[in-house]
Amino acid sequence: MLRTVGLLLGTLTLATAFIAAYAGALHQPTAHDVPVGVVRGDQPAESLLTAVRGRTDTIRSIGYADRAAADDGLATREVYAVLTSAPGGLDLTTASAGAPSATDLVTGVLTGAAGQAGVPVKVTDGYPVAPADPRGLVPFYLAVGLVLGGYLAATVLGLAAGTTPVDLRRAGLRAGALAVHSVLLGIAGALVVGPVLGVWDHDVPFVAAAGALASFAAAMIAAAVQGWLGLLGTGLVILLLVVLGNPGSGGIYAPEFLPAALRGMHRWNVPGLTNDLLKSVVYFDRRSMAWPLAWLTGWALAGLVGLLTAALVRGRPTHRARHTASS
Repeated sequence: MLRTVGLLLGTLTLATAFIAAYAGALHQPTAHDVPVGVVRGDQPAESLLTAVRGRTDTIRSIGYADRAAADDGLATREVYAVLTSAPGGLDLTTASAGAPSATDLVTGVLTGAAGQAGVPVKVTDGYPVAPADPRGLVPFYLAVGLVLGGYLAATVLGLAAGTTPVDLRRAGLRAGALAVHSVLLGIAGALVVGPVLGVWDHDVPFVAAAGALASFAAAMIAAAVQGWLGLLGTGLVILLLVVLGNPGSGGIYAPEFLPAALRGMHRWNVPGLTNDLLKSVVYFDRRSMAWPLAWLTGWALAGLVGLLTAALVRGRPTHRARHTASS
């Protein structure tokens, strides 16, 4: 009876946290410090950005040595747009694939300010979203499905065979089963958003590989936490990967639109890393893959180590106790 009450209270707490996290983070998105690139010494462009910064903190300028370096910053997702001077006015090159909400804001603010100053602005989208995904949400929803599939698979195996593997061999088998599941889910996700829905008609193998890594990272984190904490670990995993992970991923709104507490979360949490990795694979220069790829690999390895050590520390005594009792 007490256990049942405890589980219901835990569910109530998680559901309340879910409502608070999503409503709190997304009910009134307000942009702060959206980065825009500019070439140092480009007086017309720098003057406009300085004037805008004097009126609002929504945009922050990032200086580059030359135009090539600024374009490189756009390609590697350091900035959402690059503003440069041109004969008769200014050029604004955006990357809506990074976050349409951010590039819409940048375009509106800068063209409005330039219009007041009587300076024409030519806007070009250098890295546009796919026509079938005009709001750029498919990477986020794909990331949610991959992460959800990963931790659900770990939870199902924990319920079926016990949250803590009894020995290293069983832990290895569990990790292997989760790896196979992750590969299959990565392929399935890539096929759905590729040939089936036609959102992306390119890079299907790379999307599948990115999806497999993301799902495996989520699965191994869940398996490790559950291996050490049992059923309580399932609630903690949901809190980290879903309740906080999804609104903090920067998938619905760009990170610069989120509350300060969540603004940098996408750089280390699994849903945010997955969202960033998928965007890098499909839209941007592959160099922008380095950070999310390294972190997701690190999370997968940390989860694997956590699962194996849980089997060593918590699994063997249980296994010996059962073996003694059966004798």
